[in-house]
Amino acid sequence: MYTRRKFLASAAIAAAGFGLAACRDSAQAEAVKTGPSARSGPLNTRLIPGTQERLPVIGMGTSGSFEVGESAAERDPLREVLKRFFAAGASLIDTAPTYGTAEDVLGALLAELGLRPKAWIATKLSSVSGREAGLAQFNDTLRRLKTDKVELLQVHNLGDLKTQLALARELKSEGKVRYVGLTHYLERAQDELAAVVQAEKPDFLQINYSVVTRGAEKRVLPLARELGVAVLINRAFEDGKLFAQVKDKPLPAWAAEAGIASWAQAFLKFALSHPAVTAVIPATGKPDRQSDNLGAGSGPDLTEAQRQSLIAALA
Repeated sequence: MYTRRKFLASAAIAAAGFGLAACRDSAQAEAVKTGPSARSGPLNTRLIPGTQERLPVIGMGTSGSFEVGESAAERDPLREVLKRFFAAGASLIDTAPTYGTAEDVLGALLAELGLRPKAWIATKLSSVSGREAGLAQFNDTLRRLKTDKVELLQVHNLGDLKTQLALARELKSEGKVRYVGLTHYLERAQDELAAVVQAEKPDFLQINYSVVTRGAEKRVLPLARELGVAVLINRAFEDGKLFAQVKDKPLPAWAAEAGIASWAQAFLKFALSHPAVTAVIPATGKPDRQSDNLGAGSGPDLTEAQRQSLIAALA
């Protein structure tokens, strides 16, 4: 599930839509650390419930950021984004067949860099109806990603739920998928999502959650924790809108104590501080911002007092 839009210091955020990459304003970008110095230690990992497998808490999305062409100008930054990601010990990459060229670009770069063995790929059955159409889409996804299996297959936004979830589980039984999941990105869908999670008990759930959008705390996140469902968080930056809200604001006085060097890290750590959350998946096509995101993956979780301080800062 979760990305930034580019916005300039002299302008407000451009109109934001789900799945489009968003970036910090120029004042915030000046404070971004790059390279290994952005992290205070190795990435934290969390168990996938019911397994002995651990995932690094910082993943990445590809919507918008990986929807590019074939030119060096477009792809060279993404090569560096991936190199920094894996060098930090991260592995989880979320994509979808409906994210334009994202699967093609991700597959090509992973193959070129020899990084597919290190990647934990999550993709989706998206905007498709019927078993045969879903299967055709999945097979095309494997072709585009240049692989013969993926780690997680999610039914996107509960579309054609019964049929596509059954197909995902069929593919899991065949060894082409390790886990199955459900996604949504809108708070208004969370009651329906909770009912489906209760009935179907998927391996994974992907949902929107941020310091200003906390509806998932009411039912979805507690239910996931109760049932042992892993949780991925999208839209932790509210498509970049959160950076406009803190423009020119200093970080909280306790930020350094919590290992936080930027507002991006503060927002990611907020999402990660909920005990039901397994990982966050922010998207970026900027290497320095990838390093900054990764900086949120080490050090302690936020205390309840620190969480409330962030909520108050964005109120």
